[in-house]
Amino acid sequence: MRHAEVALSLGGPRGAGSLTYRVPDEMPIRPGDLVLVPLQTRLLPGVVVNVVGEAPAFPTKPVEDRVAEDAFVGPLQLTLARWIAAHYRAALFDCLALFLPPGLAARLASAAKKGTWKAPAPPPIPAEPPAHPPPLPGPPLTLQQESAARRIVSAIEQRQHKAFLLHGVTGSGKTHVYFEAVARTLEAGRQAIMLVPEIGLTPATVARFEERFPGRVAVLHSKLSVKQHRLDWERIRRGEADIVIGSRSALFAPVRRPGLVILDEEHDPSYHQPQSPRYHAREVALWWGQLARAPVVLGSATPDVESYFRAERGRYTLLPLPTRFLPGMPPPPTSPPAGGEGNSDRQSRPVSPSPAAGGGGWGVGATSNLPPVTVVDMRAELKAGNTSIFSRELDAAVEQTLARGEQALLFLNRRGTATCVSCRDCGYVLTCRRCDIPVVYHRAGEALVCHRCNRRRPMPDRCPGCAGARIRFFGTGTQRVEQELTARFPSARVIRWDRDTTGKQDAYEALWRAFTNGEADVMVGTQMIAKALDFPRVTLVGVVLADVGLFLPDFRAGERAFQLLAQMAGRGGRGALGGRAIVQTYVPDHYAIQAAAGHDYQAFYQHEMAFRRDHGYPPLGRLVRLLYSGSKEDRCVRETRRVRGRLDQEIARQGIADIQVIGPAPCFAERTRGRFRWALLLRGDRFARVLDRLELSPGWTIDVDPVSLL
Repeated sequence: MRHAEVALSLGGPRGAGSLTYRVPDEMPIRPGDLVLVPLQTRLLPGVVVNVVGEAPAFPTKPVEDRVAEDAFVGPLQLTLARWIAAHYRAALFDCLALFLPPGLAARLASAAKKGTWKAPAPPPIPAEPPAHPPPLPGPPLTLQQESAARRIVSAIEQRQHKAFLLHGVTGSGKTHVYFEAVARTLEAGRQAIMLVPEIGLTPATVARFEERFPGRVAVLHSKLSVKQHRLDWERIRRGEADIVIGSRSALFAPVRRPGLVILDEEHDPSYHQPQSPRYHAREVALWWGQLARAPVVLGSATPDVESYFRAERGRYTLLPLPTRFLPGMPPPPTSPPAGGEGNSDRQSRPVSPSPAAGGGGWGVGATSNLPPVTVVDMRAELKAGNTSIFSRELDAAVEQTLARGEQALLFLNRRGTATCVSCRDCGYVLTCRRCDIPVVYHRAGEALVCHRCNRRRPMPDRCPGCAGARIRFFGTGTQRVEQELTARFPSARVIRWDRDTTGKQDAYEALWRAFTNGEADVMVGTQMIAKALDFPRVTLVGVVLADVGLFLPDFRAGERAFQLLAQMAGRGGRGALGGRAIVQTYVPDHYAIQAAAGHDYQAFYQHEMAFRRDHGYPPLGRLVRLLYSGSKEDRCVRETRRVRGRLDQEIARQGIADIQVIGPAPCFAERTRGRFRWALLLRGDRFARVLDRLELSPGWTIDVDPVSLL
């Protein structure tokens, strides 16, 4: 009699893996099938991961039912899920659930509990892909683009897995290289997946791909309605859509003819999933490509340090695009436009792309057509008596931009109006009762908001500490930037793009279309506007404060700041009008700010690698973060010390010299949603030697290769 190994969701730090069930003789079953199985008094959904003919040495219960005739998880997906579970030490069912239709597992569990479950009719799977109109021709490629596209197309034609790092400056036309690779994938009868780091980038990306490949694009991300998500998921599964565009979850689309994966803005930390299973889409995509014998393209103007390190050592093929793709556009000026210098003292410094042996800061050619960047020292502004959030340089530039009828982007990576609310009488700072961090004042809605747990409460009339009435606001967020900009330029049409304005389903597309169509003059935003957006009429980019996040206790803080600033500077000057960027800071000599202002990735990379080499940080070593959360702080302290002791014992027992344990210590955000958080950090490699022997109680999470230590 056949028996099936079925992965189930059973809770715990890693779940319980799988259980064995007896397969009724009349039931056809195979790995990848979604089934309902009994567990105690419940019926649970599970995924079959193996079928064997031998009976185990213990009694088994029968599989209750098979959900559909066609397997939801194919052999490639099953193998990939096993790798994710093993590498990221996650529950196997959680990894398999990534490949299921949206919400299906939860609906099955609910229906089975109520006794109302009915097997769905499987959608028809066509034997041949449907006919589509041919792709529309694109513009002629530059020699650099053609060279990069040729390397990728060669791997597609040979069904060869290769990882390519497409390192192109902002505006270099990486998308045109993507088009060529996707077109060749479709010609070969295969499907392509195009990932973007933010859901807000999907409208622009979909519009461009739909224009080139009409009727062949499907979209997958978490902001879609359940109905739309399911419709596009089924279109992909039936082969009616052969280009999938979306955020990291689109990587698990049910493609049956895999041929290509592209990660645009591959450096972005959004590709890391913060909930279980805590995977990184870049690493999963590389395994996906290996299993499918398909190339993987990683594109960025500011590659992740680990990605560039791999390219230097030959693990990735480096494809450089060192100049902008702006046909007919003259090089921008190397100094600020007239009128900017009249308001600047010695604190304002135009920074041009720094030359290198290869001709440009990228080490691969000239970058003279990137927008010039002026760094403004805000300390000198204060000395000169300017207490505004806008320097004189930025204020004049915005005025000139509006007078010319052009557009501007203003960036500040903080939401809200004021980041600290304090009593001037007693010094009391209003904090979140669940997270122990200062709440942020949001003028829209007159609310105090915790940016950790999103708890909201009204603004008090009196100080909770002394009952005084002198409550004041400190700090700056995007709402205040919008408020002061509107007060300074009353006729300007200002829109704001941050998490507070993008909560509704179609908000991303509405904002993008409004700005693209010229319905607004200035867009104020957080990091959402620093990624892959292309607005040809933007001639001014202003960074209101570059120092946000620069000094956080995380070894990647400098890299994140450089990437955001370099990407933000690159949003300007993408059309024939040219452009410039102004960066305001209190630390103008910081290496990340100087490298970003000079569009100089090589200078940043060399400085960053020296720092990481000194401390053994990735890519020169690996990290695993063990985090424990509990409602009592003393419990967190005892439990993390206990696990630290077990780790030390196991490392000593095996004589391991290349794994270091750091901590325990409270997290930077020590308390979140009423739970205290303490962590241990493992630094080294081959952590399975100790983690396989470590038993963790409920409350622990394991983050392999974490992107943040906060």
